[in-house]
Amino acid sequence: IIKMLKNGARGYILKDSHPSELKAAIDSLATKGFYYSEMVTGRLMRTIMDDDGKAVDDSLTEREIEFLKLSATEMTYKEIAEQMHLSPRTIDGYRDALFEKLNIKSRVGLVLYAIKNGIVKI
Repeated sequence: IIKMLKNGARGYILKDSHPSELKAAIDSLATKGFYYSEMVTGRLMRTIMDDDGKAVDDSLTEREIEFLKLSATEMTYKEIAEQMHLSPRTIDGYRDALFEKLNIKSRVGLVLYAIKNGIVKI
């Protein structure tokens, strides 16, 4: 949703919304030029802000953030996969994607990034 908004979307409505909400969205777009439901706005705020109200890097997904938090523990990648209910290969994919996205080369680098950005607290 954040990427859509950055690319110019003026509204967002969930596919299971009631027809009356769809009408309200269309009316809002016509009068105000934008529409975001309370549910979407709340989710966006939780995605953008962490527990302390500090902005989180919006290029990271919730699952990547969860993986970063677990990487800062003594768990092995296999144990992280079990904790996240994913295959070890998927965890390898998260790790490699974060290495690329954050220009980091090791697990220690991931942990340092997580600490510096307030994702993990010491």
